[in-house]
Amino acid sequence: MIKKQSELRVEEKFNLRGGAGVVRMIHVLEQADAANTGRLFGRLVIPVGGSVGYHDHQGEFELYYILQGKALVNDNGEEHVIETGDMMLCRDGESHSITNIGDVDLEFMAIIVFTEKQPAP
Repeated sequence: MIKKQSELRVEEKFNLRGGAGVVRMIHVLEQADAANTGRLFGRLVIPVGGSVGYHDHQGEFELYYILQGKALVNDNGEEHVIETGDMMLCRDGESHSITNIGDVDLEFMAIIVFTEKQPAP
């Protein structure tokens, strides 16, 4: 399967998980195409000052891989700065958030994988 950039589903989420501003989500792989092994396989873009609010993951884990920019992340109550090339893993039962603290759009891959087998969509 090949999908051109113009064919990828794009969403804009406002105040995602209680965060600030808008998050643009480019769905690189749809859940059904990933054999229902996860619910998000995408590239996220957060403008300067925007964020995804603090939230937890149950029955799944999430990985962030930073493509561009600088972020302040809250990893289970501990704050850290991550930048281009860094990754963050939020395991099943853990919590996190991410805020763009740089001077350019924050762009990163976000992947949410189920830790338990899910019924087909």
